[in-house]
Amino acid sequence: MKILDVGCGTNKYEGAIGLDNNPRTAADVIHDLGKIPYPFPDNEFDLIISRHVIEHVPDVMAFVTELYRIAKPGARIKIVTPHYTNPDWATDPTHRNHFNSYSFNIFTEKRVFDFYTDVRLKPIKTYVSLLNLWRILGIEFLINLDQKIPAFRFTRKFWEHYLSFIFRGKEIYFEFEVLK
Repeated sequence: MKILDVGCGTNKYEGAIGLDNNPRTAADVIHDLGKIPYPFPDNEFDLIISRHVIEHVPDVMAFVTELYRIAKPGARIKIVTPHYTNPDWATDPTHRNHFNSYSFNIFTEKRVFDFYTDVRLKPIKTYVSLLNLWRILGIEFLINLDQKIPAFRFTRKFWEHYLSFIFRGKEIYFEFEVLK
């Protein structure tokens, strides 16, 4: 299995090729993630991991399109990013982009506007972690109930629309299958 850790920093995923723009990291390949194309051929990777990177890139659409290009058909793309209500988001001046549970719908069959992109991703998992108090009180379990019982997907939507500024999010984990 060929794995790429995009924006690997100093904690590169074991067995992965590390890609980062900072030469002081564990990266195997140094490349500015704002510069397209990335230095890999089409359909190269079985798994692409990006942890706390997408909130920093200058163009989210270009970033996801490039991950899609270098992923093999059927590959997995895993993204972790702060939830837009995370109070720590604003403490990093290099953050550019906010995300919620629905930010990647433009790449899935749930897309509203089909003309933005040809990228096709199948959602495998979306999991929102909450700040510790809300996790302890069971709110995180309720928000992610759709992962166990799909009919309860309304709990995440209700939280996202009405309660997320009270019960603040921490991170969102996305996992997608690449459809080519």
